[in-house]
Amino acid sequence: MRIPGNLGTRRRKNVNNTGYLFVLPFVIIFLIFSIYPVIRTLYLSFTQYKGYGEPVLIGIDNYKRVIKDAMFWRALLNTLKIWSVNIVVQLGLAFLLTIIFSDLKYRMKGVGIFRALFYLPNLIAPASVAFLFAALLDWQFGTLNQILIDAKVVKVGIDWLGQPGTAQLAVAIIGAWMWFGNSFIMLMAGVQGISKDYFEAAAIDGAGRWKVFGSITLPLLKPILLYVAITSLIGGLQIFDIPFLITDGIGKPNGSLNTAVMYLYNTAFNYNNVGYASSIAYFLFIIIAIASGIEYKIMYHKKED
Repeated sequence: MRIPGNLGTRRRKNVNNTGYLFVLPFVIIFLIFSIYPVIRTLYLSFTQYKGYGEPVLIGIDNYKRVIKDAMFWRALLNTLKIWSVNIVVQLGLAFLLTIIFSDLKYRMKGVGIFRALFYLPNLIAPASVAFLFAALLDWQFGTLNQILIDAKVVKVGIDWLGQPGTAQLAVAIIGAWMWFGNSFIMLMAGVQGISKDYFEAAAIDGAGRWKVFGSITLPLLKPILLYVAITSLIGGLQIFDIPFLITDGIGKPNGSLNTAVMYLYNTAFNYNNVGYASSIAYFLFIIIAIASGIEYKIMYHKKED
């Protein structure tokens, strides 16, 4: 029995329309919890709003204030200091492990186990990590100071979280420890996507480990490296949880751990200036977008030339 053309077309349309019902819950949740907050924040950035009452439109006055806000720029500088150390340690360790585990001459068994172990810190809640390191770095009873004193490296415990320089260094190292496993997995995935013929040919020619890495691995890893660098930059400029939880919440000592997002948070919820905090959020977004574009240009300028 042959189905009439119009009836068959209607059935196909009904089947196609049924698919929209399955994606509808996601679309609704995405619009409510992702798109709406972004649009709402953009609107509030042009208003004077304390978090209650009616917002009052004031144009671009909030953005002018951000440009002149010395506290914001100091917080951004603190963020960049922490991120710069973080990214060097994180990528340096990830690169070193990638070289070791991708070398054909020194192929190790159980790479999957090492990947899981290296990625494990990334799965621990930041709150737990913050309290753990706050205990380890305590200047009176901390484990690190006890080890250094017992080894006679120092006579008196170091106040790691009580001095601006060491506090920023500690937060940077903690962040690198949490995220180097993620970078390592990304780089290893990139290495596995490279044809083994290149490495075997290099091994036959007698190329050393560093020669192979510099001439073969690194150039072919550029897309993955770009992704890791940009995502690390985005995450680094939004660092909040570790410095917030490991200090008094306002960035002690001497404001050295007062990051840009922590300043945004305190402006909105402690000083009740949601409108100005919204403009800080979008100003930070613009900075991240520009920095990401610069990173892309730096990594691909030779290819474009």
